Amino acid sequence: MYMPPQFVAKDQAAAVALMRAHPFASLITCDDDGLPFVTHLPLHPEAGAGGLVLWGHVAKPNPQWRHLQARPRAVATFLGPHAYLSPQVYPDLQRVPTWNYLAVHCTVQARLVEDEDGKDALLKKLIGVHEPAYAQQWQGLDPGFARKMLAGIVGFELRVTDLQCKIKLNQHRPEAHAKQHAAYAAGGEQERALAGWMERLGMVEGH
Repeated sequence: MYMPPQFVAKDQAAAVALMRAHPFASLITCDDDGLPFVTHLPLHPEAGAGGLVLWGHVAKPNPQWRHLQARPRAVATFLGPHAYLSPQVYPDLQRVPTWNYLAVHCTVQARLVEDEDGKDALLKKLIGVHEPAYAQQWQGLDPGFARKMLAGIVGFELRVTDLQCKIKLNQHRPEAHAKQHAAYAAGGEQERALAGWMERLGMVEGH
């Protein structure tokens, strides 16, 4: 990812917060012809003593798990809020429009989770993240049906070996910050989320 120094976020906590708020990721591997293969899927980041790990799974007919088996190194990307920025936020007219956004790219080393107990534990972890109330229903399923569901997926642990977090919010243009924040705060969901990140980064006085 193109990383101008003014947009590099070095705080891993910010990256993890972004991934948790926007868990629908893109997992990118190379297929057998050497071309990129992309699956769009939720990935759950978990930080521990051993480093940062992403947990997820794909349907067994999806060939991507075989790519991970043959070539365990892959990339996972997360896209946070993004929105257009009008040049009207500047105090002069010699400006151009831009697009602001937040993104995280993770280089990962994959370990497949193929055994029934491992996949069950993985699903319970993800259920605990996305819908804890469903845990009781999952545990109460007919064992034969549950085994059939588990047989239909392949899980994986993606250990993050390198992480890039890009926060592009016009940080290097302080003369625009007040009007930029006001415009985003009055906008739609994406714009309001960017206004929140501006506040989090201390880009706006009084926030």
